[in-house]
Amino acid sequence: MKLKILTLLFVSLFLVSCGAKRKSKKASKKNTPKKEVVVTPKKTTPPIKKYTDIKLKYIDTYSEIAMDEMRKYKIPASITLAQGILESRSGQSLLTTRSNNHFGIKCHKGWTGDSTLHDDDEDDECFRVYKYPEESFRDHSLFLAERKRYADLFKLKQTDYKGWAKGLRKAGYATDRKYPEKLINIIEAYDLYEYDEKVLGKKRRRNKKKTNSTTSEPKFYTVKKGDTLYSISRKYSLSVDKLKSINGLDSNIIDIGKKLYLSY
Repeated sequence: MKLKILTLLFVSLFLVSCGAKRKSKKASKKNTPKKEVVVTPKKTTPPIKKYTDIKLKYIDTYSEIAMDEMRKYKIPASITLAQGILESRSGQSLLTTRSNNHFGIKCHKGWTGDSTLHDDDEDDECFRVYKYPEESFRDHSLFLAERKRYADLFKLKQTDYKGWAKGLRKAGYATDRKYPEKLINIIEAYDLYEYDEKVLGKKRRRNKKKTNSTTSEPKFYTVKKGDTLYSISRKYSLSVDKLKSINGLDSNIIDIGKKLYLSY
């Protein structure tokens, strides 16, 4: 009898101790703080912007530099961009790709920087070489600001891009008689005057009706289904090579919807 009582007592004590251990384990699990899981957001690379118009790419790339130069030297950003597009063939010319010379500036007297020989009006003419494009834009500003023959340009309003375009040729920057017309066409085709307004913090008043351009010929042609460079060149009395040169095309492939520039 005593043996049975002792056995029951031992079993009950064993069960009580096991239950206490289970409770303590559950309690310890409840009291243990959960570890916070930090989720690091995945880095996304911005999509690469594609251009069907090399002039737009040039403008997007160098507009900030042109505006900075305008703030410092009072040369309209529209003029700087238009000259860069025209002189460098939208950054595609051999002189620009090899020498970062965007404005066709020759060595002249006093130039102590690097130089290269390049055919222009004459064979093997000396042109300036820059390490970075920004240096070319700065030298362009200094070239105009520090020479007396361009002094009258700085008397014009910074919004008078037409006056600047005409004044550049008059002062001898270019020998091409159509140089002012080409600059004005580029500025108006791409609304480059808006960069001048952005720097000045104001907007010009525009007429509701667009004034006629300096040329009656269309500036752009939008490629349609079935068009070829040959058919477009025939339509506008241009050679295929010239049409490709104006638009910086390396092949005869053109996409539907692409705007082709018809003059420099």
